[in-house]
Amino acid sequence: MSLKVVTIDGPAASGKSSVSRELAKSMGWKWVSTGAFYRGLAYVAQVSGADLSNESELSELALSDCWGVILSEERTKVFFDNKEVTDNIYKEEVGSAASQLSLYPKVRESLLAAQRACANDKSWLVAEGRDCGTVVFPEASLKIYLTARSEARAQRRAAEEGISVEETAKAQAERDHQDTTRKASPLQVPEQAHVIDTSTLDLNQVVEKVKSLIFSGFKK
Repeated sequence: MSLKVVTIDGPAASGKSSVSRELAKSMGWKWVSTGAFYRGLAYVAQVSGADLSNESELSELALSDCWGVILSEERTKVFFDNKEVTDNIYKEEVGSAASQLSLYPKVRESLLAAQRACANDKSWLVAEGRDCGTVVFPEASLKIYLTARSEARAQRRAAEEGISVEETAKAQAERDHQDTTRKASPLQVPEQAHVIDTSTLDLNQVVEKVKSLIFSGFKK
């Protein structure tokens, strides 16, 4: 049985967060960025002095009640020691650490239950990340995979963070390699997913493409 979930996967800076957030707003649905769980854990690990090479330690930290994730309309919020730290998790160094710890099967397994708990039978959910359609919600009603040329992605992320395109492109290339070659839940196009190249499309155009797929496939 299909879940009341629309998944949007893809590499960094392909437009996943912006598209999924705007889609959820326009449909009146919930929204979650599953990547926030990994970024949140990476941030907590860094400030706590955890060993990023210790899979067991990171897995235990993933289950700790010292941090948590809360859904909101604008962004998936991360709290640590009862303080919101969401602004801190989107720095490039945190993203790199998140990609590193996401290589560990035990860490991914520890975060999976909390990610799946974002969906329920009462309301629709738009879930974005790198393995939403393949692992987190394989029974989703609709699966989308966003992609874009590497230079377009680097320009977007550089503009967001105010850093050089060259620096961003290098970091993204390294993360893409990690994400696509890891043994645990590698980044890939989910089965039956609709692939959309966002390189030359603006936000509204992508959102409308996804909405057309929603309306053609099932009713709200």
